[in-house]
Amino acid sequence: MNQTARVQRATLKRRALSWVWRFAVLAIILGLLATIIFRANVIDLFHIDSNSMQPTINPGQSIAVDRRAYKHSDPQRGDVIVFDGRGSFLPYAKASFADDLLGALSLTGTGSKYVKRVIGVGGDTVECKGTPCHVTVNGQPVDEPYLFDGDAPSEQPFSVQVPEGRLWVMGDHRSTSKDSRSLLGASGGGMISIERVTGKATNIIWPLDQRSAIH
Repeated sequence: MNQTARVQRATLKRRALSWVWRFAVLAIILGLLATIIFRANVIDLFHIDSNSMQPTINPGQSIAVDRRAYKHSDPQRGDVIVFDGRGSFLPYAKASFADDLLGALSLTGTGSKYVKRVIGVGGDTVECKGTPCHVTVNGQPVDEPYLFDGDAPSEQPFSVQVPEGRLWVMGDHRSTSKDSRSLLGASGGGMISIERVTGKATNIIWPLDQRSAIH
């Protein structure tokens, strides 16, 4: 093989390797974009650090959050939801357009995200009166089989009227949960805007041996 042939062969090899690397980088970029778009519009993931939703969801578990659940309807009583607490659970924290965009694309952390159960929706009167205190919605007792064993429905009496477009939410582990009850005197009264709901928590997906539907 003469010198010219060797040079041509080396050149072809470099070009082939260059195209392989370009294809690999492009495939990685497209894969990341597809993941971001999927999480922003279909199913997101949320890691649980708090014990406020025990026994339904435990610390260390990861859950699937259906972002499509409330595209054409609002959250219902009993739903377990993930939401952005700015303006309600974080009453003095305001989200900018950039924050909302990054959050929608799952490019920010979960420091302002919470998972709770919907107890009351717009127009409801939610109360817990008497000793022992039992939660009622519009005067009707709420059956709560999901409560943490040994917990009272609420150790804090309350009576609230939920405005339209808002939600009254509580954790299943009532004795440890910081929820709507804790923020009655704060801006927004602890009731979250439907617009701040990320989606419905549907399944525990991690650890694999603990996979189950969320009810």
